[in-house]
Amino acid sequence: MNANRAPLPRTELADLLANAAQSVSGILTAEYPTPPSRSYLHPVLGALSAGPRVVGELNERLEGFVADEPLPATPAGLFTLASYASALGWLTESLAELTTSVDQICTRVGIPTNPPDTALAAPAVAHEGDELDFDFSAPELAAIRIAAEAASLPPGDYVAVLSQSLLAASRITDACMEISSGLLEDATYVLAEATDHVWISDGPNSLPTLVRSLLARMEAAE
Repeated sequence: MNANRAPLPRTELADLLANAAQSVSGILTAEYPTPPSRSYLHPVLGALSAGPRVVGELNERLEGFVADEPLPATPAGLFTLASYASALGWLTESLAELTTSVDQICTRVGIPTNPPDTALAAPAVAHEGDELDFDFSAPELAAIRIAAEAASLPPGDYVAVLSQSLLAASRITDACMEISSGLLEDATYVLAEATDHVWISDGPNSLPTLVRSLLARMEAAE
C-alpha cells in the first residue's frame, strides 16, 4: 500500500457513486422464475435473489476504494466515502427487512424460510380463509381463485399473503429508488460542486444526500 498515492480524481469518485446507483436500481428489474404454486411471492423474489449479490459487489468496490485511498484526505474523497457507506448500510438494512417479510409470508403458508430456489420446491399448507373481504370484479375473483388453487391456498389466504408480498415489494422499491437517486445526486456534487474546503465544515447542506436522509429519518423516529 503506497501512503503517498495520489488521491483519486473526482471523475473516478463520481463514477464510483454512479455505478453503485446503477447496481442498486438494477435490483428493481431483477427477475426470478416463479412457478404458479408460489405466484404470491413473485413481487419480491427478484429483489430477494439479486439484493445480496449487489450488496456483495458494493462491498468489494468499497474495499477497492479504501485500498486505493485508505483514509481519504480530500473533501471529495471524504464526501464519496460517506455517501457510499450510507448507501451500503441503508441497502443492507432494507434487504434485511425484505427477508423478514418473506420469512413471515413463508411461515404463514407453511413453507421453509430458505433461499428462493429451495423454498419454491416445498409443499404449501392450506389455511382457513376461503372468504374474501375485498370487493373484486367477477374476472378478478376468478383469477384469484385459479391462482389460489395452484398455490394450494384458500382464496382469502392467497389474497392476504399476496398483499404482504406487494407491500414488501413496495418498501424495497422505495428504498432502492431513494438510495439510487441519492447516489446520483452525490456523484453530481462530487463532480461539479465539491469545494476544496472540508465538506463537513460547510454545514448540513453539504453532507451527502443519503446521510441527510438518514439523519432526517432518525429525527422523525424519535
